[in-house]
This record gives sequence, structure tokens and C-alpha cells, in this order.
Amino acid sequence: MTSPHPTPLRPVCLEQNPWGQLLMETDDGQKFSGVVPVRAFPVSDPDHWISICDSHGQELLRIDDIHDLLPEVRKTVELELSQREFVPVIRRILSATQHEPSEWFVETDRGRTTFQLNSEDDVRRIEPDQASICDSHGIRYLITSVRGLDGGSRRILEYFL
Repeated sequence: MTSPHPTPLRPVCLEQNPWGQLLMETDDGQKFSGVVPVRAFPVSDPDHWISICDSHGQELLRIDDIHDLLPEVRKTVELELSQREFVPVIRRILSATQHEPSEWFVETDRGRTTFQLNSEDDVRRIEPDQASICDSHGIRYLITSVRGLDGGSRRILEYFL
């Protein structure tokens, strides 16, 4: 993504309107409605490289480091991102069928759940010791430490990796 602005803008005001849209005013006085914060690297580097995009997905500005924002703007960005990035962490894989579509029964940091995978390609290693799983509804699950899983969970996961 490239920013249309030659010099980086800073959001000086970021707030929700009564209809739930995020409004942004930049340091040069420009106003935008319906903006959305998006992390470039939500798992490996969540505090850096956050884009503020318009309602069409075009980047309006890039935030290199969330800690550089004014405290009230940072709080709004973090709240928006947390609502947008629902990523349960898998603690244990209780079972998974080995035929497609695969049915998984897991224990997450938010409780037990079942989901379906359309393909083995929906399970990916994202770091040497991390994996990401995307279910048939587009919900992403994260395994923060493959080595930290119990033996049975690791065996199931390794079949799909």
C-alpha cells in the first residue's frame, strides 16, 4: 500500500459518530468519515505499520508506531482494532477429521468451539513456532506456540501443516 500523501499525516482526532462510523481529522485539517484502521502485521508486529483506510480500502495514512499517537487517538485505534480483529488463540486441539471438509473441535482462550476447514491450505505456519487457521466462515484462529501444545494437539496439527 502506498500513501497518496508525500509527507505523513497524523490523526489529531479520531472518534465515532452516532451511526458507529469512525471519523478522522488529520493534522493539516482534512476530515474523513468511515475510516478503518488495519494492521499490516497483526500477529508478528501489532504496534507498527497500521494503515488508516477510507471506506473503499484506500490507505489515507500510515501509522509507523502506535505509541507515537496522542493518548486519546491511540485508545480509539486500539479499541477499533480489537473489535475488528477477533482472533481466538487455540490452547488445545481435541480432535480433527482428516478428510475435507475437516471438522475441528478445539479449546481456545475463549472456550471450546468447533469449526470447519474447507482445505488443508487453511492451516499455515506464520512463524517457526506459530500457526494460523482460517475456518470456513473466515474466522482466524492463532496458535501462539506449536511447541507449547500437548503431544496430541501437535500430532493433529502436524498432519495439516
